Amino acid sequence: MADKNLTIVEHIDEIRKRLMVIVVFFIVGVIASFFFAKPLIHFIQYDTPAEEVVLNAFNVVDPVVIYLKVIIFLAIIIISPVLMYQLWAFISPGLRDLERKVTLSYIPFAFLLFLAGISFSYFVLLPYIMKFMINLSDQLNIEQTIGINEYFSFLFSILLPFGFVFQLPIVILFLSRLGILQPKVLVKVRKYSYFGLFVLAAFITPPDIVSHLFVTVPLFILYEISIVISRLGYRKFEKAEQLRKLEEVKAEQQRQIDKVMNQTDSNK
Repeated sequence: MADKNLTIVEHIDEIRKRLMVIVVFFIVGVIASFFFAKPLIHFIQYDTPAEEVVLNAFNVVDPVVIYLKVIIFLAIIIISPVLMYQLWAFISPGLRDLERKVTLSYIPFAFLLFLAGISFSYFVLLPYIMKFMINLSDQLNIEQTIGINEYFSFLFSILLPFGFVFQLPIVILFLSRLGILQPKVLVKVRKYSYFGLFVLAAFITPPDIVSHLFVTVPLFILYEISIVISRLGYRKFEKAEQLRKLEEVKAEQQRQIDKVMNQTDSNK
């Protein structure tokens, strides 16, 4: 019982250390983001998605709020590799040496996919959403007065989810490489997964078939890529398991040989 409590305490202490590292890097990321926040705000204000609208401040503190939101957003992107590494470092003691090395190599690809998801949502999805909203307002004779705080909040609500959604292949590969998830399960639940992705796309996009397709099709492709990646990862897991079992058999045979040799020496 004492050992169990000690283990729990050690886990809590490990989590505390990981969180402290994340906090330190987050502060560094916030400081670095101060230098990029203003140019990024100007870029977003006058870039294609928002070029046809005038962004207004409806509150005295809106400029400060926007500035802080952008700084925090940039800081999260900057330290995302650190977040991924700390998560890996926390679970790595439960992995074998080969699994540690393999899963550690996933971090750069996860970061690139995170950036790809954000880029896709900003450069592909957002312009269609804005165009649809503006056209709908014109058809309904509604004059839009968009607040800059509301616009940036809406922007971040689109960017971050896609950054995480694009992590799907890495998560699938990680689980398959550990033998937790089998490719045949992904194939078996494909139609349910498609339905879930279809619903997710409907929540993210406006009620426009073109915008919906622009989100749904990439999500379906991402799922199919995840199945292929899962097969590759699971094959490597099976090979590693076969090698491990073979080594265990060899070790057991060596122990039996050593036991017989020791008995022979004792009889002499």
